[in-house]
Amino acid sequence: MLKIAYHPIYAHPLPEGHRFPMLKYELIPAQLLHEGTIQQENLFAPEPTKEENILTTHDKAYWLQLKNLTLPAKEQRRIGFPLNAQLVEREIRIAQGTIDGALYAQQNGVAFNVAGGTHHAGSNWGEGFCLLNDQAIAANYLLTNNLGKRILVIDLDVHQGNGTAEIFQNDQRVFTFSMHGAKNFPFRKEQSDLDIPLDDGTTDENFLTKLKEALVYVFKKHQPDFVFYLAGVDVLATDNLGKLALTKGGCKQRDVLVFEACLQHQVPVQVSMGGGYSPSIRTIVDAHCTTFRVARDLFY
Repeated sequence: MLKIAYHPIYAHPLPEGHRFPMLKYELIPAQLLHEGTIQQENLFAPEPTKEENILTTHDKAYWLQLKNLTLPAKEQRRIGFPLNAQLVEREIRIAQGTIDGALYAQQNGVAFNVAGGTHHAGSNWGEGFCLLNDQAIAANYLLTNNLGKRILVIDLDVHQGNGTAEIFQNDQRVFTFSMHGAKNFPFRKEQSDLDIPLDDGTTDENFLTKLKEALVYVFKKHQPDFVFYLAGVDVLATDNLGKLALTKGGCKQRDVLVFEACLQHQVPVQVSMGGGYSPSIRTIVDAHCTTFRVARDLFY
């Protein structure tokens, strides 16, 4: 069964006019249920993750500032969300949702988190709407518990996975692959194991050609036994923050290529949703839902 992490706390209240489309976290599962792509039993509500899981990935001093709500105002501005206890609980539930999803993926081939993909959070910082790095925490959970030995992170959000790259920069067990806008946030990039920077205006054909070549390379190079896939839909031409020019069809084909590579190599995959900032919430939700639809069709 396709298992999907979702909790109502994912849709965190934000100040009026905030540019982050938090509403999508309610609408994605609602749309998938409405159209019959999933049933209620596909969804599970994650608990808050244990502190020991967080500390495999994030510095204790940084975590305690989040936990105790003492993060300096400058660092809160870097994150982009007002810090409060509910926001921290949201983050630690998302992290556990990705851990649980990784375990479900090992049973079923694929699993999802409706939220997550918080790839800008580094070992001792948060930024770009990311406080804790859910897929890095889950990768370290697998490694720590001898549930994975060679992990591949495929990050296809339009923004570089700088936090993930920094966290695993000295860990050869985890291969970080990020394909992203060259002239986009974050403006100081970290070094992934494979970075493919894309020019503004990159179209479906160019994007998909580069991705096909990269997937062949990374699976052969690293021979992973687990994949974390970050499926941001801010690659769309309509995105306010993206600067690329992918169509909805191109974004769908991107997902097909990733899932087919995982199936071909018989490697389980956990999927977190990442960013999406198109003016229409309907566009964002439909593009995210397409990733779920593709996985259901290919794996089931």
